[in-house]
Amino acid sequence: MNIEYKDTHDFGCDELKRLFLSVEWSSGQFPEKLAAAMRNFDTVYSAWDVDKLVGMICAMDDGIMNAYVHYLLVDPEYHGKTIGRTLVDMVKQKYKDYMRIAVIAYDDEMHFYENCGFVKSKDASPMFITSLWT
Repeated sequence: MNIEYKDTHDFGCDELKRLFLSVEWSSGQFPEKLAAAMRNFDTVYSAWDVDKLVGMICAMDDGIMNAYVHYLLVDPEYHGKTIGRTLVDMVKQKYKDYMRIAVIAYDDEMHFYENCGFVKSKDASPMFITSLWT
């Protein structure tokens, strides 16, 4: 297997739907919105196994100090192949001169992000307002 990494914002709805649903994210039910969102992110790096989208990371930034990782997902069939770490490293390299790269990690993801160099905040917690489109 030879994974190719790309810096692109253009994705087909079907490939986004397949990837997002492979990790059981409900946003995969809205592939047109996902495709539009990808065009609007500051940074999108993706991982491909030939023509199959198998991973991606998306980040937003303020242009000088702070970057926020919004999505990091890897098809479960490709877990354990360093794809996620490679995508994180690409973001870390792009934003190496920024003061902060932030990510919201769920409890079962903490170990992965800590291994990538992230540190859990001692004085802050993530907060959400979530609504699903109908």
